[in-house]
Amino acid sequence: MAELSGRSALITGAGQNVGAETARRLATSGAYVGVNDIVAERAEAVVEEIRGAGGKADTVVADVTDLAAVTEAFGRFGPVDILVNNAGIPLSGFGMKVFWQEDPSAWKPFIDLNVYGPMNCTYAVLGGMVERGWGRVITIGSESARGGDRKLAAYAASKGAGPALMRSLAKEVGNKGVTCNTLSLATQARDGMDNDDGLRLKALSSYVVPRFGRSADVAAAVVWLASDDAAWVTGQTIPINGGYITT
Repeated sequence: MAELSGRSALITGAGQNVGAETARRLATSGAYVGVNDIVAERAEAVVEEIRGAGGKADTVVADVTDLAAVTEAFGRFGPVDILVNNAGIPLSGFGMKVFWQEDPSAWKPFIDLNVYGPMNCTYAVLGGMVERGWGRVITIGSESARGGDRKLAAYAASKGAGPALMRSLAKEVGNKGVTCNTLSLATQARDGMDNDDGLRLKALSSYVVPRFGRSADVAAAVVWLASDDAAWVTGQTIPINGGYITT
């Protein structure tokens, strides 16, 4: 297990699912964890769980689409060594349509959260990382951006911004001890999937490893990228996808 004692990590959208598991795993590895969520109760529940297991954590409530709110909340948490840009929009809340039949107003939430969110959060912490000579920025991306998916054009376009941001910033700060990478995820399991025969068949036919992703798959990769073992890995988009795309 990676040794992250003495490091501070802030995970956005960490009140549930991938973000929550990542927060738990980073805390288990010794990091002091900031659990960000727009819903205070979700963040507080994860913090209490981490503390109950002997870890160190605090809530960091802020809307990542609001730069002023991010700057204030992150500043109260303190210096951030490891930033995980995880906050996202669950697609289940949107009616997916072919692009030319969409209402353009439906694009804005994706752009705000998936483009401005990582930019705001990274902007708030990157200068401090450079000053201290050590940092990790890890953005959670999507295989929809790498490979494309029908009826997900706006979502895919917005998720494509994160890897582009990480690649560019990697070249700006690589000589300052800071790495910037993206983890590109295929479909993550959620409640009810195991009982849906159609979704199960999709997993069997579309994935080399015949299941959907689990939060633990992502959290393990985050901990590795956050560690000194991955100090020479930067500017990369790393698939966590069960073989959904093999190039």
